[in-house]
Amino acid sequence: MTRDPADLTAADHLDAAREMAAADRPYLAHLLAEEAARRTDDPVTAAGIRASFPDPTTTRTETD
Repeated sequence: MTRDPADLTAADHLDAAREMAAADRPYLAHLLAEEAARRTDDPVTAAGIRASFPDPTTTRTETD
């Protein structure tokens, strides 16, 4: 593991996003995926990352 967060790659952030999604932490997964997308040079790949981890505050439904 690295000690400097600046050394983390897009792949590191994407792996962490998957882990957070599996742990039912959708907002944290979304934030990590956004950082992975930001660090990705290819716009199509970045868009795919964002689509895989949508903002849960805009997609959740309220239940009684």
